[in-house]
Amino acid sequence: MQLYQLNSKQGLAIGKKEAWEFLSSPKNLKEITPEHMGFHILSGAERPMFPGQIIQYKVSPFPGFTTKWVSEITHVDYGNYFVDVQLFGPYALWHHKHFINEIDGGVEMEDVIDYKIPFGLLGQLAHPLIVKKQLNQIFAFREAKLSERFGDLPGYKNSLEIKSIT
Repeated sequence: MQLYQLNSKQGLAIGKKEAWEFLSSPKNLKEITPEHMGFHILSGAERPMFPGQIIQYKVSPFPGFTTKWVSEITHVDYGNYFVDVQLFGPYALWHHKHFINEIDGGVEMEDVIDYKIPFGLLGQLAHPLIVKKQLNQIFAFREAKLSERFGDLPGYKNSLEIKSIT
C-alpha cells in the first residue's frame, strides 16, 4: 500500500498565542473546511484540546458519500504543536501534525500529513485523479480563509506539496 505525505506551510500576520487559540480549537475546523464537504462535529469539541481527546465528525469526502471520521489528539505541546490521528474514517491511515512556529512578523503554520488510501491498487489509481486534487482544493480553501481572517505575512511564500514517500 502506497504512503503519501502532504506538507503545507502558510505565513500568517498574527501572534503565536492567537494562532494557537484558533488552530487548536476543534470547533474552528468547520470555518476552514469547504462547505461542500458537509463537515459537522458530532462530539468531542466541547473542551479545550488535550492528549487522548476523541473528536467525532461527519464528512462527505465525495458527493453522495457521507462517513464518520473519528480522530484522537495523541500529542499536544501547548502553543507549539499537536497531532491528530484518524481512528476511523475514509483513509486507511491519517496522521496529521500541526506546527505553529514564530517567525519575523507573525507565525508559520505547518501541516505534515502522512496518509494511505484504502482499496489497494484502485485507491492508488484514484489518488492523482480524485484524492490529491481534493486535498489541494481543501488546503487552498483553508489558506484563503486563514488569510482572510488573520492576514498574509508580507514576503512569505506559502507552499503545498503532496508526494509519494514509499
